[in-house]
Amino acid sequence: MSTYDVRVYGIQKRQLTKGFSYGVRWKVAGRPFRDTFATRALAESFRSKLVVSQREGVAFDETSGLPEPMARALNARSWYEHAVAYVDMKWPRASAKHRKGIAETLATVTPALLATDRGAPSDKALRAVLYGWAFNKTRRDAGEPPAHLAPAARWLQANTVDLAALTHAALVRKALDTLALRMDGAPASPSTIARKRAVFSGALKYAVELRLLDAHPMSLVSWTAPKMADEIDRGSVVNPDQARALLAEVGRAVPELEAFFGCMYYAALRPEEVLHLREDEYELPAQRGGWGVLHLTGSTVAVGRGWGDGDNTAEDRGLKHRAKSATRDVPVPPPLVRLLDRHVKEYPPGSNGRLFVTRRGPGGRYVPTAGQPIPNNTYGKAWRDARARVLTPAQQRSPLARRPYDLRHAAVSLWLNAGVPATQVAEWAGHSVHVLMRVYAKCVYGQEEAARRRVEAALGLPPAADATPPAADESTAAAAGLAPDTTRLAASVTDDLGDTHVTQPARSSGLERD
Repeated sequence: MSTYDVRVYGIQKRQLTKGFSYGVRWKVAGRPFRDTFATRALAESFRSKLVVSQREGVAFDETSGLPEPMARALNARSWYEHAVAYVDMKWPRASAKHRKGIAETLATVTPALLATDRGAPSDKALRAVLYGWAFNKTRRDAGEPPAHLAPAARWLQANTVDLAALTHAALVRKALDTLALRMDGAPASPSTIARKRAVFSGALKYAVELRLLDAHPMSLVSWTAPKMADEIDRGSVVNPDQARALLAEVGRAVPELEAFFGCMYYAALRPEEVLHLREDEYELPAQRGGWGVLHLTGSTVAVGRGWGDGDNTAEDRGLKHRAKSATRDVPVPPPLVRLLDRHVKEYPPGSNGRLFVTRRGPGGRYVPTAGQPIPNNTYGKAWRDARARVLTPAQQRSPLARRPYDLRHAAVSLWLNAGVPATQVAEWAGHSVHVLMRVYAKCVYGQEEAARRRVEAALGLPPAADATPPAADESTAAAAGLAPDTTRLAASVTDDLGDTHVTQPARSSGLERD
């Protein structure tokens, strides 16, 4: 706590066995303080600092009795010490994934906050000791760093700037510029920059909270982060024919993953939600050929060993953006019912009831499952392989279905274009309506022409003659780099669900992108 209730008294001289001592006495918020000096000059110098601070309206710290600038200098800490303290403060309540994010950010920015580069270890050694030990509370509490990293740890502890140096705008700007780059020096994505900037800002805010800094250092810098592109790129969204072709190729090469990807396309599940899916959360259709329901209760996120509270490499969490105990019901259309039924029959759930668990060992051989979730690199490779076999070279260079997550985007886009109300789509997908329309606005087709006709009617204009664009033939599709059997130019198609809807064009990298 700080106060302006300060009284400074005169210097008190005391006789000692050999010589004299000179004491300075003062009160802060009624609490007496005293400091003793060997000479009058030292005592008067210290007293004058108290008096000047009092006259200039500087707040005094009630704990130490000193003016706040002097109290901060007394309790000064280095950036390294503060960053470690920030990790320890956040660790108990942070998820394993968030712990990794904090460590990654602090390991990225700390090399920009070195007091000197004299005798500095290599960049690789610095990052290894920062990310793998200093900013991992579990490993740091377990003991000293590995022998090959111990010299780097000792050097870091002695050679980062004092926290007070971050009041200089140039140093803060240097740190922010560092966060905007990848390890190879290329610009980081806007979402990565925003995430890392938030962590760095939180560490600085913690310093203000501890009264180690007067104000948040970022307020001194006019630094603008790159704008994030919230909208989904239409070029990444597959149409139903392309989705079915990709799923079929996965079923041919890695059959135990066909239903895994099917859940993303037909039910718009996130990968971590599919990994968390248990057999008892799949409600079978009431009648043959009908719709089932998935009762989602959480997600399983890969975090790596050493970041969670146990020895597991994955962490079970609640549904994204929802309370820990919240659930979400998602309808299962007949095509996905068939995939799930076949999957359950041919690949029994793990001992924990999970539908999608590791089933292959070295060399791709099937092994008895231990119920571990499928690693990200396993299903990622299966998707890349299927994409390479199904799509044309031009489509492979484009963002079309580049990530498994793009299947979820395709599902939500399909629902919106089929005329499902946005509120219902948001509920199924686990979004708010605001986020849904902001992210998927560019993937909704067929509404602009209807809007124009409404404006014409309001203006009393005669209806415009229908102008139907010529259909694209195979030669046109080939010229655009598209496979004839996957070309869709805002065409009305009927998929396995029996619903007619409008899909976006399948585009290559040579077509216009948003």
